[in-house]
Amino acid sequence: MANTPGAKKAVRKIARRTEVNTARRSRVRTFLRKFEEAVTSGDAAAAKDAFVKAESELMRAVTKGVVHKNTGSRKVSRLAARLKKMSAA
Repeated sequence: MANTPGAKKAVRKIARRTEVNTARRSRVRTFLRKFEEAVTSGDAAAAKDAFVKAESELMRAVTKGVVHKNTGSRKVSRLAARLKKMSAA
């Protein structure tokens, strides 16, 4: 249990930050799901559009510190590979 005023303030800050980060992470997952749905449907144009949005959202999460830089890059790379594979087929 937090006893000092500074510790109590830290608890409040962490709670706020956790809420914001959860919302950001959820937003990223939504865009990733939309990309998955576009790829599954086989619509290349929709998949390309969804990829651009998902990439943008992932990199935004990286700059906000929600996702590690390497994790974001890895996910974007895998999405790009799936898009390329889909376009080639």
